[in-house]
Amino acid sequence: MARVLLINPNTTATVTARLAPVLAGELGGEHELACATARFGADYISSEAAYCIAGHATLDALASAGAGARGVLIGCFGDPGVFALREVFDGPVIGLAEAAMREAAALGPFAIVTGGARWQPMLERLAQSLGLDSALQRIELVDRTGAQLAADPAAALQVLGAACSAAARGTGVRSVILGGAALVGMAEALQSRVELPLIDNVRAGGRMMRRALADRVAPGPGADGAGYSGVSAELARLLSGQGSITSG
Repeated sequence: MARVLLINPNTTATVTARLAPVLAGELGGEHELACATARFGADYISSEAAYCIAGHATLDALASAGAGARGVLIGCFGDPGVFALREVFDGPVIGLAEAAMREAAALGPFAIVTGGARWQPMLERLAQSLGLDSALQRIELVDRTGAQLAADPAAALQVLGAACSAAARGTGVRSVILGGAALVGMAEALQSRVELPLIDNVRAGGRMMRRALADRVAPGPGADGAGYSGVSAELARLLSGQGSITSG
């Protein structure tokens, strides 16, 4: 049975618990899902500073919990640390935002709805780095963060439903991504209110991982020869090349 490691880059264990059963269902019974929640950082990622720290926390989680994993899922719509993890892990590393964007782009131009006023430039930068910026037509932000939305599901459905309907009216848009790990399941609840397909970023991440595990992944470049201080002992060993994690 192939082991997949879910890393939640924020420190809120309840988010990890919400993601786990959905991702396990998408991966199927032939895969075992293990979970790790960030040991430090923000309880919810909604700024550049929190995102930067989350990248470090994601690397740290890989170093401490990644032994035996064949693949890694980053449980955040924004994918902090994804490119760094691909350098030091030789299996597939999948982020929720990339998975959802690639799934949406297969249908044509797309829009994103997510919570948190500071996310737009971060998502635009990620789309550009993935070569998907021309397909991303619109980002519709709601003022509340994903954590605040998840805390009041009834109100969240009203706010997000209006935002998804507005995003769907964008010129040329063919699908809408509902982005945010804490919003898992809400796309299904809102689909009847929106004419275009709504993509659940968490389910998209599970589907992309299942496909990726069937393909051969080229190993990353590995350690860069630098010395590291002030990080966890596990992470220092991983980054120095002394504790390399290879997919099981």
